[in-house]
Amino acid sequence: MNSALNSQKSSQKSGRESGRSIGIIGAGRVGAVLGAAFVNAGHQVVAAVGVSTASKARAEQLLPGVALLPADQVAASADLVLLAVPDDVLAGLVHGLVETGALRAGQIVAHTSGAHGLDVLAPVTAAGARPLALHPAMTFTGTAVDLSRLAAGVSFGVTAPDDLRDLAASLVADLGGQVEWIEEERRPLYHAALAHGANHLATLVNEALDRLRDAGVQHPEQVLAPLLGAALDNSLRLGDAAITGPVSRGDAGTVAKHLRALDAVAPESVPPYLALARRTADRVIAAGRLRPMDAEPLLDVLSGSGHKGGDSGQKEGSAQKQVPVIAAQRGGRRKAKGTGGKP
Repeated sequence: MNSALNSQKSSQKSGRESGRSIGIIGAGRVGAVLGAAFVNAGHQVVAAVGVSTASKARAEQLLPGVALLPADQVAASADLVLLAVPDDVLAGLVHGLVETGALRAGQIVAHTSGAHGLDVLAPVTAAGARPLALHPAMTFTGTAVDLSRLAAGVSFGVTAPDDLRDLAASLVADLGGQVEWIEEERRPLYHAALAHGANHLATLVNEALDRLRDAGVQHPEQVLAPLLGAALDNSLRLGDAAITGPVSRGDAGTVAKHLRALDAVAPESVPPYLALARRTADRVIAAGRLRPMDAEPLLDVLSGSGHKGGDSGQKEGSAQKQVPVIAAQRGGRRKAKGTGGKP
């Protein structure tokens, strides 16, 4: 058995004498792992909700011996109720718990949604319970591997009433994390940033893997691993200075070839390539690494009007290019015009 789960068993005993009694509503990838982490910290998970076969198996592995009960019974049995359910399900669950009388005054009800803050828990407050929003900024596999990642230190986006901030910080510390206080109205932006960075990254990596396979690469993961690892490290340390490649250099001909190759093999990859290339152009122009005047041939290609032309990817009389806003601000308004030759 994994060492993290061994420590869980020993700390589960001490949790009966100290710590909080916790109920987990949603033994999914997040809920089951956080429950196990709380047990490791000396708390006691008294019950959980696990309906699907996967959830039941996950609970058996990560929360051994914990009773699987209906949501209202789980809520009624715990001092701290952790709601680890999908964003769009959360509001309905909260209303259901309140309507069934499962919550009581003084009880702590926390959810793990990144998109929601305290507003979604307003019925909880009306029932006399106390609300918390505790979102771990981490992707979860739903296995014991996640416990080690949590222990290594993960940031939590936390929104809490002023009088519960100390408690929220204590709970995050129990999970080995660090608190990032997020204002209620900024929760959607906070969550959008995480989804854009992590979820879309996974999509982007899988797109790259697929296109390498199309190119005949036998082990695309071996090709990408060092490249992507370095790109991520450089981006986190250097910001826009880490951007490399043909867009940052204004290599319109190379980008045009990319687009033609993608269009021939995987046309569904062309729109996301264009969108990211345009945004990359925005950033390198704003950073002063590519002059607006030097970017014009590239912007012609990225307008979508020229990538099926010659090697330079431009056509005489092409349609109005989609000029990055920041480029227009730095370089002034520019007329659309075809330019021949290489940049």
